[in-house]
Amino acid sequence: MAFFQHKSYINVRMLLRVIGWLLLIEAIFMIIPCVVGLLYEEGSATGFLICMGITAGCGSAMVGLKPKSREMGKREAILLTGLTWIILSMFGMLPFLFCGSHLSISDAFFETMSGFTTTGASVLNSLEGVPHSILLWRCIVQWVGGLGIILFTLAVVPMLNYQGGMQLFNAEVTGITHDKLRPRISYTAQGLWIVYICLTTLLIILLSFSQMSFFDAVCYGLSTMSTGGFSNSDMSVTEMDDLYIKVTLMVFMFLGGVNFALLYKAARGDIKSALRNDALKWYLWIILICYASLCLNIWARGIGKTIDDFTIDPLFQTISILSSTGLTEPDFADWGPLAVIVLIVMMVMGACAGSTSGGAKIDRFIILFKFLKNEFYKMMHPSAVTTVCINGKGTPNAIVMKTLAFLFLYIIVIMIGGAILVIDGIPLKDSFFVCLSAISNTGLGTEITGVEGNYAHVPALAKWVLSFIMLVGRLELYTILLLFTPSFWRK
Repeated sequence: MAFFQHKSYINVRMLLRVIGWLLLIEAIFMIIPCVVGLLYEEGSATGFLICMGITAGCGSAMVGLKPKSREMGKREAILLTGLTWIILSMFGMLPFLFCGSHLSISDAFFETMSGFTTTGASVLNSLEGVPHSILLWRCIVQWVGGLGIILFTLAVVPMLNYQGGMQLFNAEVTGITHDKLRPRISYTAQGLWIVYICLTTLLIILLSFSQMSFFDAVCYGLSTMSTGGFSNSDMSVTEMDDLYIKVTLMVFMFLGGVNFALLYKAARGDIKSALRNDALKWYLWIILICYASLCLNIWARGIGKTIDDFTIDPLFQTISILSSTGLTEPDFADWGPLAVIVLIVMMVMGACAGSTSGGAKIDRFIILFKFLKNEFYKMMHPSAVTTVCINGKGTPNAIVMKTLAFLFLYIIVIMIGGAILVIDGIPLKDSFFVCLSAISNTGLGTEITGVEGNYAHVPALAKWVLSFIMLVGRLELYTILLLFTPSFWRK
């Protein structure tokens, strides 16, 4: 009863107004696939016009609201972040309903949420015959979600700099702590997006020099830089079997897994920050160790036939999974159980905090391992005073505890999600794997979906559960799960 005795104090009108601006921005992004549909003379262009009208109309109605106060605190920031991803996914799924992809509401929402969270799991049985406009929209959705919807809004709507901008930034950006690169949070958001746009543009240009068409180069550029992994063909990039394409994608998948704040500083000449960063060093070492493990596994199983089987292919697979891009080699299913164990470890860890990758993030595991090392030391030296040092600085105990709680909660979400999927009829050995794939935003499938992760045959309830887990994983648990606690709604 205590929950109902307290009134919630939330600036609802201001929340709806900001979401209205976001819907207008989403409608603007729909113009691009609409034009592509016209260029390719596809009937989907009309569908996109309808979707733009619905989205822009609802957005305009929300923007017209006049809140009594424009102030937003931490509570509004957390609620706005969660609502934004859900509402934009609801409107973002409209093209899948109106533009010829013939998806149900469950499938369309799953596909859109998978895109925004850069998970890359798809319900489309085949990409052959799918309109170019839909293929491009999938990749645009991934690209916007890669660095963050809220972060994009902070960059283009400067008024939020004064109205809870830092709270919004903290609620969405991945990581343990968030440092402002510039005095105003909007300038920080703009700096990160400039780096993101420049890298995406460079990747598209480089892919344009390959055997890819310019359209494919744009799509793969958007989905790779966002570490999302949506493809334009059923065989993904592996059907091209082009060394230049694989190497180019590897470089940018790797960069997608690096903290964008470090990339921003490096672009401004501050290379020392990257050299001193523990997470980046661990990232490189983990890639090397996992790559070596896969190479040894291929050699031990005798399945390597060419030099690429021992060099490019395992390195491509390592970077793809660790960065949560999720592109797989066509013969990965034959690599054996050791490869699956390495795969699961990489899915759980992910890349660096502040990147576009998924997973629990390397930064948290650095804290975990250093904390455990200190605990073992204190068993022999009970009076010793220890601290967890990251990048040469001590980490506050509150952050260490929050990290440990995060990792524990991460496991709980997988366990609960897996149990629900088992009840829904998904085999036990598949249910927990796809939950891990969803919360890590990797998008890989298992026997029930196929190694390429086609989720078309997954039951409708499971799709909604996995969509929720994708969102929880993308917003790093607390932002979404806080909404289900009574204390959040009390003054």
